[in-house]
Amino acid sequence: MRNSLAVALGLVLAGPASAECRAMAFEALSFSVCEASADQDLRLFLDDAEGQRFGSFGRVDAALNAEGAHLVFAMNAGMYHPDRAPVGLYVEEGERRAGLVTREGPGNFGLLPNGVFCFGDGTLAVIESRRFAEEAPACRFATQSGPMLVIDGALHPRFLPDSDSLNLRNGVGVSADGQTAFFVISDRPVTFHRFARFFRDELGVPDALYFDGRISRLYAPELGRDDWGVPMGPVVGLVAPGG
Repeated sequence: MRNSLAVALGLVLAGPASAECRAMAFEALSFSVCEASADQDLRLFLDDAEGQRFGSFGRVDAALNAEGAHLVFAMNAGMYHPDRAPVGLYVEEGERRAGLVTREGPGNFGLLPNGVFCFGDGTLAVIESRRFAEEAPACRFATQSGPMLVIDGALHPRFLPDSDSLNLRNGVGVSADGQTAFFVISDRPVTFHRFARFFRDELGVPDALYFDGRISRLYAPELGRDDWGVPMGPVVGLVAPGG
């Protein structure tokens, strides 16, 4: 059904089955999807070696090139303050740079339940923030955002099927076995409800987390994308050897 719908909309799934990024169709809308497995080199990026915010995919890739590596794909990975510091929990290489926020608050981040994307050392997970606070899992990398899109197979209770709030949106979902993370950006403005259903009904993930909207951006050479815009805060990217 997925392939037939893609053909009907004139979309071609990008590359072979092993490709990290591809185009997918759902309910007459297109989405760009990039995958990373638990054993791959997935990282978060915020500041360079001099302590300056990276702010762009190009600066992240240039820093990796200097180490003999490169970005396979990347996207913005969570909301941030005007100085581009993370709004909620942020952990990079095991170092906690910002604390967990569990209280309800304004905007999408505070639309509880929100959640944490926790990964590294062979693990991938999207965990609701208050459960995260209770369990305190070890994360080599972690970024908090909100709202949750899918929680244990259910859509966020505040999402409305007939909402007229449309935005470009991006987020991440993790497979039930914790071995695959799906990074998704809508190619056109979409409601929260439809975006969440794409994760649950098309990708089949039990838990998914919203990263952001409007400023949502993707770097995916496989898809010919290097989205630009205002400087970003946290960035998540898949790294591979070679400049």
